[in-house]
Amino acid sequence: MGFIGWIILGLIVGVIVKAIMPGRVGGGWITSLILGVVGAVVGGWIGNLLFNDGKMEFWNLGSWILAIVGGIVVAGIYGAITGRSKSRA
Repeated sequence: MGFIGWIILGLIVGVIVKAIMPGRVGGGWITSLILGVVGAVVGGWIGNLLFNDGKMEFWNLGSWILAIVGGIVVAGIYGAITGRSKSRA
C-alpha cells in the first residue's frame, strides 16, 4: 500500500482513536485525524520493517491493526506531552 493509502487509512483511524480515547486526546477532531494519519503512517512503516512480506494492503486486517495501534500510541504520546505542558503552566 502506498503513502496515500496510509493517509486515507489514517483518517479513518483518527475517527477510531477519537472513539477509543475520547477525553485523552485534546484538540478536537482535526487533531485526532492528524494523529490518526501520523499513527497509521508510523504503524505501516514499523510493520514493513518488522514483517516485510509485501502484504500491507488497504483491506488487510494486519494493516488496520498496525494503523490503529500506531494511532493509539501516537495519540497517547501526544496526550502525555500536552498534558504535562498544561500542568506546568
